[in-house]
Amino acid sequence: MASQERPVDGGSANGTVPEGAEGRESSPYLELDREAWAKLAHETESPLTAEELEHLQGLGDQIDLREVQQVYLPLSRLLSLYVSSAGQLHREQEAFLHRTTPPRTPFVIGVAGSVAVGKSTTARVLQQMLAHWPEHPNVALVTTDGFLYPNAELERRGLMHRKGFPESYDRRALLKFVVDIKSGKDEVEAPVYSHLVYDVVPDEKVVIKRPDIVIVEGLNVLQPARVREDGRAGLGVSDFFDFSVYVDAGTTHIRQWYVERFLRLRETAFRNPSSYFSKYASLTHDEAIAEAERIWDTINGPNLVQNVLPTRSRATLVLRKDKDHSVRYVRLRKL
Repeated sequence: MASQERPVDGGSANGTVPEGAEGRESSPYLELDREAWAKLAHETESPLTAEELEHLQGLGDQIDLREVQQVYLPLSRLLSLYVSSAGQLHREQEAFLHRTTPPRTPFVIGVAGSVAVGKSTTARVLQQMLAHWPEHPNVALVTTDGFLYPNAELERRGLMHRKGFPESYDRRALLKFVVDIKSGKDEVEAPVYSHLVYDVVPDEKVVIKRPDIVIVEGLNVLQPARVREDGRAGLGVSDFFDFSVYVDAGTTHIRQWYVERFLRLRETAFRNPSSYFSKYASLTHDEAIAEAERIWDTINGPNLVQNVLPTRSRATLVLRKDKDHSVRYVRLRKL
């Protein structure tokens, strides 16, 4: 693996590791290769039954039972430790302030990464596994797709060709959602997105009711706060995350995965007459590959390089995938 594709150890302005920097004692990260990380699974009792593990296998077509056990089991336990520690700190803080201890606000986890890298599957697996630890049974998952501007508004703003870029989201609404979660509101609503019609569903909401954990998954969730015209920095969604995960892989691998996913969808979802992408169902195999590569090279690829990848170093933990989708190593920020 080329050094320029490794997550930053810290101090690099362009988000890359200088030549020969790997393994430096001064790194603010701990890096565990697949073998070392998988050994942690043997020290962790799974909260899931064999049947439930089998169900998880069906949540994503690029994840298998071995991956769930060796990668996501130890990750779910680590996250559970963070949640428990946050609860203990909450109680001690309230005691220090001589306050009657109110309910702790939900623990918020951000999951970021490129289109087609598998972040949605990661988020769903983590939701299922975290909900089985008895300390926090109520785990909500919200994707930022619902906070995209509706297609009509994107058309009005001339942004349809930049869907998924930071400016295509209602960032104020997304920020308010996370602020409401961390404010401890009893109920918080989020808009719903349909991948079938490729648009936000009007008047449809998902209601979040005092969960123990909220997972917020999306391309740009680790974006820093924007600087206002008056020079002041505002708040960013990631300012309210208690933990964040970046799902990473080489850009050439992600591009290939996107093309492969496009070809699978051409044989399945795109054949639904209600699908926004039904126009692609009639493409030949070679035409479909060419169209997928065009979309990647003009939209998803530039968005990854310009906006998503630069946020990788902001994550608490990086899952680095290999060509076969398996996690090759884990990089965790030191405490």
